[in-house]
Amino acid sequence: MSGDSKITKRVDVLREQINYHNYRYYVIDDPEVPDAEYDRLMGELRQIEEKHPSLIVASSPTQRVGATPLSAFSQVTHEQAMLSLGNAFSDDDVMNFDRRVRERLNTDHVEYVAEAKLDGLAISLLYENGELVRAATRGDGATGEDVTHNVRTIDAIPLLLRGNNFPRRLEVRGEIFMAKEGFCKLNKAQLNKQEKPFVNPRNAAAGSLRQLDPKITAQRPLSFYCYSTGIVEHVPDDAWPQGHYQIVRALRDWGLPVQKEMKLFKNISSCLTYYQEIFAMRDNLPHDIDGVVYKVNDIAQQKMLGYLSREPRWAIAHKFPAQEALTKVIDIDIQVGRTGALTPVARLEPVFVGGVTVTNATLHNESEVLRKDVRNGDTVIVRRAGDVIPEVVSVVLSQRPENTSMFVLPDLCPVCGSKVIKEETISRSTPRARARCSGGLICDAQRKEGFKHFVSRQAMDIEGLGEKLIEQLINQNEVRTVADLYRLKRDRLSRLERMADKSADNVLAAIEKSKSTTLPRFLFALGIREVGVATARGLANHFGTLDAVMSANMETLIEVSDVGPIVAKHTYEFFRDERNRAVVDQLIESGLNWSDIAVDVTDDALPLSGDTYVLTGTLLTMTRDAAKEQLQALGAKVSGSVSAKTTVVVAGEKAGSKLTKAEELGIKVLDEAGLNALFATYSL
Repeated sequence: MSGDSKITKRVDVLREQINYHNYRYYVIDDPEVPDAEYDRLMGELRQIEEKHPSLIVASSPTQRVGATPLSAFSQVTHEQAMLSLGNAFSDDDVMNFDRRVRERLNTDHVEYVAEAKLDGLAISLLYENGELVRAATRGDGATGEDVTHNVRTIDAIPLLLRGNNFPRRLEVRGEIFMAKEGFCKLNKAQLNKQEKPFVNPRNAAAGSLRQLDPKITAQRPLSFYCYSTGIVEHVPDDAWPQGHYQIVRALRDWGLPVQKEMKLFKNISSCLTYYQEIFAMRDNLPHDIDGVVYKVNDIAQQKMLGYLSREPRWAIAHKFPAQEALTKVIDIDIQVGRTGALTPVARLEPVFVGGVTVTNATLHNESEVLRKDVRNGDTVIVRRAGDVIPEVVSVVLSQRPENTSMFVLPDLCPVCGSKVIKEETISRSTPRARARCSGGLICDAQRKEGFKHFVSRQAMDIEGLGEKLIEQLINQNEVRTVADLYRLKRDRLSRLERMADKSADNVLAAIEKSKSTTLPRFLFALGIREVGVATARGLANHFGTLDAVMSANMETLIEVSDVGPIVAKHTYEFFRDERNRAVVDQLIESGLNWSDIAVDVTDDALPLSGDTYVLTGTLLTMTRDAAKEQLQALGAKVSGSVSAKTTVVVAGEKAGSKLTKAEELGIKVLDEAGLNALFATYSL
């Protein structure tokens, strides 16, 4: 054997041994050799690669760090959306979840997988032919950030999968987090360097993962557990497990770390017992958790259950009780939002709750303040609901100071002095009045909030245009509408406080970059009331072009999935306002652009062409989405509401008001058997 062949073989052996020891250390938590031996193997490999650079490959254990710092993260569109989970806060919520699952599946027994809910950041890892090729954050679920260079520095994440029976293209989903011990060491190091410590492990993990220089990320003690898959293509011999628990076991065999606490249960009662066990050991775990996740194990059943717009029907997060603390109300301020809504906010004496220092808590609306009778000077119980949103739970009346007065909502906007009007809205339980400033565009608060929304990450994503700069631009009359942002000049920007030529150039470059966007982002950025990220995406996908959205009437808007009468009304009225249309026209003239979205055009030759179907109630033999797809394949339009133009209403079990309206209008009604007969007629 030649010298070169011996060296190549030694390199292969070293890499195989190092990967094997990484697997034993990070995946099965059973190291076989001392750290010193592992370091010796790694040192030998580095020496050989330094002498023979031609032998270096991207998947080598020595190549985790080495990329040059980035100027910004690029965007990644998820091939399969990374959805969030619905929340349960009580045993009753969990039991109701189980009941809904069993009813939809028409079965008395469902097998569940239960696992601790890590308090970290969701991540997508894409492996092609067993090699890590991309890592992306969850982002808004549809689009995330490419953090591949940083993820490669995390030792717990394999650059190469073990074995050879994995899918040729495999998306692994999991959580990146920081263990408590590593977090304490990191903060100690921060203090030694006289730098600000991190507030909690999740913030530390988030800040570490979003470093533009991967060398900094490499110094942070980040960990990883996988919990599911996304895209799976080219499975060897079609040997893909049919259970979620079995899939995660397979991921473990391929070298990916999984939670030791994950378990398989025959019923939901066992899951609730598991919840209590995990809750009892929460403080003793090496990492932070904020609840337990339950998932239907059977993959076929998961597909039958399907999804809601933002979450799967087959999984739920059972959150731990929110952490609470006592503090005092210093004052009750009124915030004016971008739509003019007045929101009372309690200003609090700082209190540490759920891992963060809380100084403000929303009081939601006037009715909520009066119901809880929160007053200035009160001692209150503050909770981070779901470990996220600070809220005032109740008042400790025994500690109320004398001579306090009840809260009174002002008649005039605290920002612009315009009259406050109250709109009657219906909540899930009781009617209430929502107060809004009538000032519209003359109200600086609404303009400022509108600008902040427009430039935000999920909207136009204009980096560098922060709150203080926006306030300066508005206060100095440099901008009146968001379209004016695209007319800003360097000399005007550089005169502003804390701005110089270079800073101005960076802002202008970010503004220019934002001109190339997408239709969903643009629609969301406009700030139409009730139109969030998901609704904007739905409008874009349904209509395909901005002109089609702007010219849509109420009836066609309601046909969009998740768009009801209220959202349709706000959207319709927004584009009928000449001032709004003028701003949109100016934005387009400034060079904003995107690709139109292809929309399926109904084929007149299809059997149900021209018919409009409405689905209501629960279908047992298929999901509503599957029924919708088959109807559309036959040429039918599937609407979300019943009108005089509806041809047929398909009524499953527990059909409600849509069935009643169909009967009142004399519209043909099909039950599920009739729908299946229809599909059979056309041999779908």
